[in-house]
Amino acid sequence: MLNYIIRRLLYAIPILVGVNLITFTLFFVVNTPDDMARMHLGTKHVTEEAIWKWKQEHGYNKPLLYDQAAHGIEKLTNTIFFEKSVSMFVFDFGRADDGRDIAHEIRSRMGPSLAIALPVFLLGLLVYITFALVMVFFRMTYVDFWGVVLCVVLMSISSLFYIIAGQFLVGKLWHLVPISGYSSGLDTLRFLLLPVIVGVISSAGANTRWYRTLFLEEINKEYVRTARAKGLSENIVLFRHVLRNAMIPILTGAVVVIPLLFLGGLITESFFGIPGLGSYTIDAIQSQDFAVVRAMVFLGSLLYISGLILTDISYTLADPRVRLE
Repeated sequence: MLNYIIRRLLYAIPILVGVNLITFTLFFVVNTPDDMARMHLGTKHVTEEAIWKWKQEHGYNKPLLYDQAAHGIEKLTNTIFFEKSVSMFVFDFGRADDGRDIAHEIRSRMGPSLAIALPVFLLGLLVYITFALVMVFFRMTYVDFWGVVLCVVLMSISSLFYIIAGQFLVGKLWHLVPISGYSSGLDTLRFLLLPVIVGVISSAGANTRWYRTLFLEEINKEYVRTARAKGLSENIVLFRHVLRNAMIPILTGAVVVIPLLFLGGLITESFFGIPGLGSYTIDAIQSQDFAVVRAMVFLGSLLYISGLILTDISYTLADPRVRLE
């Protein structure tokens, strides 16, 4: 397994390099530093002196890829590509346009994002799998039928509706929890309760139907009929055999959520006023802070690749027959 992990880590390097090159091309070739300066300063009546001053203040006054005026290795290091893109591989994200250190902001905002995303992920996984197993247990009955109908209804409603309805009913009319905001300590639970519930409910329809489909595929296989023929109860068949053999696709689907555990929910954090990485990204997009957006794209790619590797490793835990070579 160690050799497999090393190979996957080596494979991840060219992927990150490719993502970095694409991001650099989009931000500095398609959208040049002069265009960035005009966006921040205004497109009308902007002088060349103002553009040059803005580029100098934000470190965009150097050549893009190669500095012919420099000597030695500085021909490559004294460039925008090296300072803004290569430095990300050592987690040096630089500073935002407002002067704040991006790495420090990421570290300080990661806690609120995890405080929301982790409970939504764990509680949602428990709720979705439980409901799906109940529907499969009572398959071809009214429980299964109305369960599917409920899932379709939940899928058909936008997540924004759940957020707005939750804030209006629970926060404004019933005054049970704050509508938005964030606090530290034990008071955090008051601010996180509503976002967590909304996050679980908004994804319940699609996830429950997906898990139900997985379990229905497993329940018609030969090993299930063999287990029933041995006299095992339906509960043992579902929870010991069907659930265990469906763990690999479940783990594969869970890897998509891993980057969100750190990067947070863009819409949820913005609407509930939570100072996490999701709202940080949204604010950076609205203010056209390209340094922050580039850092978040790179971090998201790194987390997604790490999730893929962890998923492959978890296959061996879910099914001993899987061997990573």
